[in-house]
Amino acid sequence: MAIELIDKCISIELLQKKANEQFGGELVKTVVDIDSGVMAIGGVMHADEEAFLLERGSKQNDLWGINLRPNDDDLIEFDSMINIRPSQNNRSRSVEDQQIQGKIRKIIAELVK
Repeated sequence: MAIELIDKCISIELLQKKANEQFGGELVKTVVDIDSGVMAIGGVMHADEEAFLLERGSKQNDLWGINLRPNDDDLIEFDSMINIRPSQNNRSRSVEDQQIQGKIRKIIAELVK
């Protein structure tokens, strides 16, 4: 599946279709640019989506990897290898900063309905 830039609202049904195509309906790997308010989906790895956004002018410090789980009550799972950033005081695969999590949640709420 090709990586797609999402800058306009998509439906949860479309997200589910993407999950079915790639990860057995479980999840859609996603990288969110918290500065520009866009996301990339469709990569096999978060690093692929990260590179996709970097090629389009995003800044590394603004990119965070998540999984979107269309069948779960909590749509967002903060888990990606690209999130391990000691230079930004993020030492785990999660997004540890609550303000960054809030920005991600807001962007996802605007882009997925």
